[in-house]
Formats: sequence, structure tokens, C-alpha cells
Amino acid sequence: MSSSKSRAKPNAPLTPNRKRIVFLVLMALLLVSGALMFNAPKGTEIIEVRFPGGANLQAEVAETPEKLLFGLAFRETLPDDHGIIMLFEESGLHKVWTKQYQFNVDLIWVNESKHVVHIVESVPPCASDPCEWHGPPPERARYLIEANSGFAERAQVALGQELVFALRM
Repeated sequence: MSSSKSRAKPNAPLTPNRKRIVFLVLMALLLVSGALMFNAPKGTEIIEVRFPGGANLQAEVAETPEKLLFGLAFRETLPDDHGIIMLFEESGLHKVWTKQYQFNVDLIWVNESKHVVHIVESVPPCASDPCEWHGPPPERARYLIEANSGFAERAQVALGQELVFALRM
């Protein structure tokens, strides 16, 4: 018995609609690969922040608007003695929240001369909107360090301490 439905032959030429679809798929692939090749994100800079008590923190530098906005959001874990240092465009009374954070963090605000001006320990992730803001510090800060909860206590971080770190500008 033969079927009354016609089947396309394997070597049949492409119809205009199929040609258009193949062309669009190829163009999309070309555009995506070009965008990835020419706009590849540069590697995240890591610096070492030294505290007077002898502790060191490997800090990811956050200086882009996206990194400043998200901080440690969406990360499931953070290795001990690792964190992020937010480099604000200018000194100010900066506030942050922990929306989409997965773990508690310590927040350490640092002024332009690299002195600790404010500390908030064991800040929990934001559980529901609206999220609570943390800060601002009592005086202007240029940097904010976020680390795992307990880091400030282990490193014996105190107000007025001078930290040592170098940023490449």
C-alpha cells in the first residue's frame, strides 16, 4: 500500500521559506559569535586587602555599574577569606542591600584614605521586597568590602584601622 501523502525527496531543493530560515539562523549564529569574540568580558581583577590584625582578604574588584549593583548576589557560596571590594566613582554616603544574596555577609565601609569608617556584621540575605538598606556610613566612604559573615570578627576589624591594598587604575 502506498500512502497518499507526498514526502519531500532527501535531495529536494530548498524552498524560498526554508532558504530564508537557514539564512536567518546562520546570521544569528554569526552575530552571536561576533559579539562574544569582540565584546568578551575582561577578567575580573583580584586584589589582596591586608588588615592590621594580620588577616588578608582576596577581593574581587567591582567597579562597573553591574558589579556595583549586584555585588555578591546570585552566588551560592564564597570561599573563606574571599570577598568583593566595591570601588565607588566618588566618596559618599553609600547604601547597599542584599537582594538575591544566598548567605550572610559582613559589610566594611572604607574611606578614601583606606581607613575603616563603618562595619555591619552578619547581614542576612534580603528575604522579601522591599529589601532593607544597609548604611549609609557615618562619614563618606569610597570603598565597600563584602565578605563572609564572621570575617570582620576573625580579622579583628575595628573602626579607624588603616587597610593596605592597591588598585590598578
